[in-house]
Amino acid sequence: MFRKLTFLTGILTITLIAALIPAAAWQFQQPHSPSEQEKDMQYRQMKEANKKRQEDIKNDTDKLFQLATELKAAVDKTNENMLSLDVVRKADEVEKLAKRVKEKMKQSVGPSPHLEPVPTGPIPRPPG
Repeated sequence: MFRKLTFLTGILTITLIAALIPAAAWQFQQPHSPSEQEKDMQYRQMKEANKKRQEDIKNDTDKLFQLATELKAAVDKTNENMLSLDVVRKADEVEKLAKRVKEKMKQSVGPSPHLEPVPTGPIPRPPG
């Protein structure tokens, strides 16, 4: 009985190892390198995304200018004893839109073509 159990445990262990080896070997294969056509498609997608982002920034900036102008007109109508809720709401809208524009300006899709590569290695020291 003990021999039969040991034999079955051995067979089971070998079967599991044999099943796991192809999966483990598959994990260490080289990643798929994109073809020129795929790279070109990715470049066009990045370019379109950046173009859309720039259009959104322009539209939001136009709206921001309009809201700021309306806010100034509303503030000009108030005096030191009176501050209307409309002025507070407009100021809040201006703040939210300005933050949204700022965040969109920080975003970028893909690498920037104008950035120089960061040097690696030790930083040279000046003589002396």
